[in-house]
Amino acid sequence: MKSFEFLSIQRENKPRNKGLTMVLDKGLGLETAASLMDISGEYVDYLKFGWGTSIVHEQEIIKSKVEMYKSHNITPYTGGTLFELAYTKDKLNEFFEEAHNLGFEAIEISDGSTTIPHETKLECIQNAVDNGFEVLSEVGKKNPVLDKELTIDERISYMQAELDAGSSLVIVEAREGGKNIGIFDKQGNAKEDEIDIILDNVGSQKILWEAPNKDQQVFFILKLGNTVNLGNISSEDITSLETLRRGLRGDTFGKL
Repeated sequence: MKSFEFLSIQRENKPRNKGLTMVLDKGLGLETAASLMDISGEYVDYLKFGWGTSIVHEQEIIKSKVEMYKSHNITPYTGGTLFELAYTKDKLNEFFEEAHNLGFEAIEISDGSTTIPHETKLECIQNAVDNGFEVLSEVGKKNPVLDKELTIDERISYMQAELDAGSSLVIVEAREGGKNIGIFDKQGNAKEDEIDIILDNVGSQKILWEAPNKDQQVFFILKLGNTVNLGNISSEDITSLETLRRGLRGDTFGKL
């Protein structure tokens, strides 16, 4: 039983289909990650092994971390940059096989760092699903200049097509910093008019909004409620975000 639990807004238990939290693992050690999940794992739904970090660590460490996250009913998955690297090297089959061997049951498919024709990206999503993976696909570019070339209509079209191709969730790119990219301006403020257009056309249940900064998390919780799906959450901010979702911090206190 949690301390002072009678004072808290209750949240749906896992497995959840809304109010999802995706946390970014940038290379945590096994013991550190396990300790963190012991205290906060019930608040994490997806755990992304950031970009290509999996390559620089030993297979047995990755396997052990994947198994540990799964034991907390968390879905660990590979970062999109790793998929893009496999695509550019024409090694998707080997990539799928290695991911399976490491215990991953989900992968991210993106085209943020390279150029992939969208029809080809859709085929990759379908291919990954056919290979037994859950797919989270990301829409947006890592380079702010290239990202700004995407119109809101193109973003919506891509998101809808990727869901139709088999993605379980579409991720709205915001990178680790959450500034001057996608739905955030140079100061990291949300572009609410663009968000409203996306919501009107795609809805919220299948969208995972990358919101690495507290003010962005507060914005989405106050706008869409504590069941909004949020991602790229720092491993240090798991408890912080959960308290925001429950109205236990000044930013959302009395507002949910």
